[in-house]
Amino acid sequence: MRAVIFDHHGDASVLRSAEVDEPRPGPGQALVEIHACALNRLDVWVRNGLAGRRLPLPHILGSDIAGVVRDVGSGEDNAWVGREVVINPGLSCGTCEMCLAGWDNLCRSYRILGETTTGGYAEAITVPLANLVAKPARLSMQDAAAVPLTFLTAWQMLVVRAQVGPGDIVLVHAAGSGVGVAAVQIARLHGARVIALASSEAKLERARSLGAEIGIRSDASDWPDKVRSVAGVERRGVDIVFEHTGKDTWKSSLELARRGGSIVTCGATSGHDAMTDLRQVFFRQLQILGSTMGSKSLLHRIVALVDSGALCAVVDRCFPLADASAAHRWLESRAQFGKVVLEVR
Repeated sequence: MRAVIFDHHGDASVLRSAEVDEPRPGPGQALVEIHACALNRLDVWVRNGLAGRRLPLPHILGSDIAGVVRDVGSGEDNAWVGREVVINPGLSCGTCEMCLAGWDNLCRSYRILGETTTGGYAEAITVPLANLVAKPARLSMQDAAAVPLTFLTAWQMLVVRAQVGPGDIVLVHAAGSGVGVAAVQIARLHGARVIALASSEAKLERARSLGAEIGIRSDASDWPDKVRSVAGVERRGVDIVFEHTGKDTWKSSLELARRGGSIVTCGATSGHDAMTDLRQVFFRQLQILGSTMGSKSLLHRIVALVDSGALCAVVDRCFPLADASAAHRWLESRAQFGKVVLEVR
């Protein structure tokens, strides 16, 4: 089958098309014919090389996949065969204490498709049957692929960890990113007021169309002061800071949170070695919440909300699978609003 692989770490030029063996489903697995695979910042980090992790090479990237089930393992119920699906990108053992408690994303063996295991930059993939979610008929394959990882991440950050609610003021960093687009919508769905930060007026306008009440340019040196000037924020601060940019914004994120407020983070694009003034944390009783992905159960609810129109997938641009290098360069330019998608079929 066709795939895009890399044999060594480096910039986008290391990605190349290749012919690889098509996988076969084993017990408890399905073979999915891939139609679309969305990119994530994770793809860039893995391509560049993750500190402390050695990947078997060559490697196939890609966490967000939509396609059609073509086969299941021997002895498995074939009811899924022929159905259009979205794939949950989180893999776990399914039997440990955390998995059985509904926190499979805290499983000690938790992995993400395309990160440390084979991903979706290919014509087919095998995944556990438990990772299949029926794709709504109204969604295109491209839109469906734009949902899983970022919406799961944003939902757990805001709903599960920070417990967002009506009237909360939520500050969303990088609102034009895939996870930022999801965060704006999820916060608004739960009745929160959203302040969106983005690097261009065009991105801010689109963030407003998704429910952001206020848009502020993040490339302005005084952006924290502009957040403070928003009615209801001022000296009080915001209830929740949706953090994923890291070192460059961390100090301001802590300072902008209200007393007893929450900073919830899932990433560190600008660097992981941010400094934390602990006096801010204990004196103002801040909650710093870490978050990675979300449990398998959450994607079923998210997909239902997308199907109903309460949430929407946002696709910025599509590229053919063979142009994966160009897709990576576009993602790295930070010019996109929403998701970048590879069209496989």
